[in-house]
Amino acid sequence: MSAPQVAVLAFEGVSPFHLAVPSLVWGPETPAGDMEPWPITVVAVEPGRLATSGGYAIDVPAGLDALTRADIVVVPWWSDPEAPTPSPVAAALRAAHERGALVVGLCLGVFALADAGILDGRAATTHWKWVGTFRRRFPAVELRPEELYVDEGDVVTGAGATAGIDTCLHLLARTAGQVVANGVARRIVAAPHRPGGQAQFIELPVPAPDNDPLTQVMSWAQSRLDVPHTIDGLAARAHLSRSTFTRSFRARTGTTVHNWLVAQRLARARHLLETTVLGIDAIAAQSGFGTPARLREHFAAALGTTPTRYRVEFSGSAAVH
Repeated sequence: MSAPQVAVLAFEGVSPFHLAVPSLVWGPETPAGDMEPWPITVVAVEPGRLATSGGYAIDVPAGLDALTRADIVVVPWWSDPEAPTPSPVAAALRAAHERGALVVGLCLGVFALADAGILDGRAATTHWKWVGTFRRRFPAVELRPEELYVDEGDVVTGAGATAGIDTCLHLLARTAGQVVANGVARRIVAAPHRPGGQAQFIELPVPAPDNDPLTQVMSWAQSRLDVPHTIDGLAARAHLSRSTFTRSFRARTGTTVHNWLVAQRLARARHLLETTVLGIDAIAAQSGFGTPARLREHFAAALGTTPTRYRVEFSGSAAVH
């Protein structure tokens, strides 16, 4: 599979951080790594010099016509949630989507997708601060502000700032496999997988020092995903009451203990499917799902596929039942 062509849409006053996120995750590494870089073109309404919010300008090589050749179109930012997206931009986004391009909105860039009508009748997320504005302007969109990213297949939306990294890592895993995404995450020192259903409101997104009891328990559970875990057992290991443990866990991760464990087990199963020839029974056991039926159930719910199909797509090896 050849690397997808990516077009990233920039506007006057664009945030350099938001603009750089797709390149950080999908672009070339220095020194070169295992991933084939995805060709990325920065696009503006008109090519030329463009001011950024960082106090410097950038040269944008391409205009909106570049969207007609892109496999993935990303809108990483928008300046004013109250201001309508320029009609030429909205039309170009609609045309790209209608011809089959994957359209991605990050942070306030989701407003541009909504202005183009691409999100009508679909689920989406955006930055928590502008939820009220978004709902007022786009009542036809099912907004899920509690989620880091929402994958609707041909349209993917991500919440603010670092959630853009999560969204791009998710799309990398969807396209190139979890092993590749994990490698990139390690390179950029990011969490290898934060599920889209995690809340945006995370108290401590960066892991605490190793002597933190909650971090120690999470690491211990990650190394023992093949055995059952209960909230009471994990709380006791952290020397915390059940209520304190669950409250602290949600504050730390933005999700429940159960959902976190399912996400970790899915990541383990995907890794084993990509890198080993273990049978589905063994993978279900080693990832902690217990039975192939439960593994298939969670794969279908989270990824919309089966373990066998996933293995064929991302490992190239023959399916093992």
